[in-house]
Amino acid sequence: MGELFDLTGKVAIITGSSRGIGRAISERMAEHGAKVVISSRKQGPCEEVAEAINARTPGRAIAVPANISSKEDLQHLVDETRAAFGKVDILVCNAASNPYYGPMSGISDDQFRKILENNIIANNWLVSMVAPEMRARRDGAIVIISSIGGLRGTPVIGAYAISKAADMQLARNLAQELSPDNIRVNCIAPGLVKTDFARALWDTPEGEERASRGTPLRRLGEPDDIAGAAVFLASRAGAWTTGQTLVVDGGATA
Repeated sequence: MGELFDLTGKVAIITGSSRGIGRAISERMAEHGAKVVISSRKQGPCEEVAEAINARTPGRAIAVPANISSKEDLQHLVDETRAAFGKVDILVCNAASNPYYGPMSGISDDQFRKILENNIIANNWLVSMVAPEMRARRDGAIVIISSIGGLRGTPVIGAYAISKAADMQLARNLAQELSPDNIRVNCIAPGLVKTDFARALWDTPEGEERASRGTPLRRLGEPDDIAGAAVFLASRAGAWTTGQTLVVDGGATA
C-alpha cells in the first residue's frame, strides 16, 4: 500500500453502505487501513457487511443502522461512531432516494420533497454534525456521491438529477467554508453503475447493451470503479483537491 493512499488510523462513516457503491467504498477503505462504519436502514444487512470486512481485516468495521430521512438517526450514527472509534475523519454521503421514475409532469409533491430532503438536506445535516471536530483537528475529508444525472437533462429521473446537481453545488459551498480548516469537500459523479439502486436502467440484456454503447469504454460501471475514486479523495493523494466533482462514467459525458 502506497503512503499516498494509506488510511491507517482514519475513521470513516459511509451511508448506504450495506450494498452497491457504499459497500465497495467501505471494503476498500478498510483494506487501506481505515476503520469503517456501515450504515443503511436495516440492521441485518449492515451487520453482514461489517462481519465480512472484519473477517478479512479484524476490528475494522461496525454496523450502525440509520435512516437518512431522520435527523435523530443520523445524530445517533455520528454519536455511536465516536463512542466506538473516538472520532470521525472521513464522511461519505452515499445514501440517496429516488422513489419516482418518469417525466417531471407526473411526480407527486411528496415524492419530489422526499428526493430533495434525503439527497440534499440529509447530507448537509451529516456534514454539520462532523465538521466541528474536523475543524478542531484541522483535518477531514467529506465525499458526496452525486451523479452524471446532475450534469445533463433527463426525461425519466429529473428530480433525482436536480438533487444531484444540488449536491455538486453543496460541495462547492462547503469547500469554501471548510477548506480553510483543511477539510476537503468533493463530489463523485458516477455514470451508470450496475447496482440494485440503478437496476431499472440496466436490468435487461438489451438495456445494458444500449447503455454500454453510450460509453467510450463500452461497459457499465462496477462499484469498485467508484470506490477507488473515494479512496483517492479521502487519502493523502487527494490532499489538494477540494470543491470538485470527479466524474467517473466510462467517458459517457466526454
